[in-house]
Amino acid sequence: MAAELSGGGPGAPGIVVGPLDLAARVDEALAVQALAFGLGPEEIEVRRHIVLRHLDHPQARALGATTADGRLVGFVYGMPNDRAQWWSTVVEPCLRATGTEGWLDDSFVITELHVHPDHQQHGIGRTLITTVTDAVALPRSILSAIDTESPARGLYRALGYRDLARQVHFPSAPKPYAVMGAPLPLRRAGAIDFRPPLPPG
Repeated sequence: MAAELSGGGPGAPGIVVGPLDLAARVDEALAVQALAFGLGPEEIEVRRHIVLRHLDHPQARALGATTADGRLVGFVYGMPNDRAQWWSTVVEPCLRATGTEGWLDDSFVITELHVHPDHQQHGIGRTLITTVTDAVALPRSILSAIDTESPARGLYRALGYRDLARQVHFPSAPKPYAVMGAPLPLRRAGAIDFRPPLPPG
């Protein structure tokens, strides 16, 4: 299934969101991530191996946003959380300290979500993350984002994500992260949220 974006500014028309063979297009995806996230060549090479290892998970899902000529301008991928995975082992003590450790179970992790800077603020990231989680048969989603007030954090909050833990430090990462969780399906634009605050898990 693919979704074509229309409206929302000059970056959106003609952008199609659909299934992505991330293993085959990993270098294109990481080029987008490098621009969006400010990564250097060494960091890209490290992340390349991480992405390809993640894709060995049988339930890993990836979507891409492509232009009419097939150029990749955004991507998302994730998988059901596994407490044995490195990311989970790092965030677990922080979630335990806030009483939200249960969010590590029955959750779909958004591992990476990036949009080319020239195509940001046009709804592409929102479409990527809502489309990939809509296909998941799990009750909730978790992710980590740099712990600062940013457009990305604003998007996640608009979709229903709330902070589970803040000031989470990943080895070698220069900035602290926030771990966020949201019930699935994710909230849609303009929807009024009548749901109670997130339970501890």
